[in-house]
Amino acid sequence: MAEILKPRGFKESRPRRDDPQVAETLISKNVIIKGTLIRPFFSMKLSEFDFNLPKNLIAQKPTSPRDACRLMVLDRDKQTIGHDRFYNLGKYLRPDDVLVLNNSKVLPARLMGKKETGGRVEILLLKQLSANSWQCLVGFVPIAKQVGLKIKFSGKLNGEILKRVGDTGVIKFNLSGAKLMEQILKIGRPPTPPYIKRLAKSSEYQTVFAEKLGSVAAPTAGMHFTKKLLARLKKMGVQIEYITLHVGLGTFQPVKVPDITKHKIHSEYFELDKKTAGRLNQAKRAGRRIVACGTTTVRVLEYCTSLKLFPERSVTKSKGLRQAQAIIKPQSGETNIFIYPGYKFKFIDALITNFHVPKSTLIMLVAAFAGKKFIDKAYQVAIKKKYRFYSFGDAMLIL
Repeated sequence: MAEILKPRGFKESRPRRDDPQVAETLISKNVIIKGTLIRPFFSMKLSEFDFNLPKNLIAQKPTSPRDACRLMVLDRDKQTIGHDRFYNLGKYLRPDDVLVLNNSKVLPARLMGKKETGGRVEILLLKQLSANSWQCLVGFVPIAKQVGLKIKFSGKLNGEILKRVGDTGVIKFNLSGAKLMEQILKIGRPPTPPYIKRLAKSSEYQTVFAEKLGSVAAPTAGMHFTKKLLARLKKMGVQIEYITLHVGLGTFQPVKVPDITKHKIHSEYFELDKKTAGRLNQAKRAGRRIVACGTTTVRVLEYCTSLKLFPERSVTKSKGLRQAQAIIKPQSGETNIFIYPGYKFKFIDALITNFHVPKSTLIMLVAAFAGKKFIDKAYQVAIKKKYRFYSFGDAMLIL
């Protein structure tokens, strides 16, 4: 449950659950100001986030160099759409902006193996559960035949599917700890999505600033940066900070329920250290823009932020809780925050992102930040102008 913080003198009344205007008013005033997710009292159809995308616009490889990809620039205040190249990102940032990146490093999480009968099996590692067991997805084997399945991956590595848990399986390996990780790094393949039909190089599916191993899918918005571009931004005065969120099933699992407010997102591990949080709070207090790179970065920053209320005597009736100040707290652990239209952003001011898969939690977050109608228009323009979509595609900057 989200934690609800109330000012002194607040009298709780139960809003009508069937009244969207009531829900929007509560959310806009930050009555619900801390928690994993903010759910409106009305439903939102999954079909509203669907669109038809020509297959030839699904990028199969990254632009070379990375920062030569196209950049769509959305201005929320002016409701304008501009077009540029990512290497010109500095044109749209201010010298005192704070750019926040996700430094998670992608694990070669796709393991190809064989059954005892010789049949093909593919395992996608999701989350480490113990020294020798992982949560995983199992490919090329019917669900009814997965439990008890023994798999040979190499001369040194074997595994067995112990059980099913929801949409996933649990695999136990014959190796553990460092020896297991050594084999995974040796035989594993980049966990590129199924819509990428070529075998990508490990370096292609990784950011240039990746540091902490743990993701089973890339934080793709960060893949547009080159070391030279980061150096130029630093030189012009942009402050660069790093958080960690290990991308897992929570990010890329498709939404299946017709009402998206009923979707439950899988939790993912994140880290925000004390020094980084301190610098971010200092920047926020100074009125500097917080530019989040990627939906994973947004989710960490928003999850770790609460609103500190001013003393009651300084809060006017007309402005109420809008006088609250956003404070980000250092922490680490699991988050399952799910952001969709209706959410009131507390910490970020701008967003760098990609063009996302229809009906995904990613496009829902972007629609929440930019506005549903504006994003619908932007995607129509992107398709008309043949922007490249998904993981290896082009970028979008929302100001």
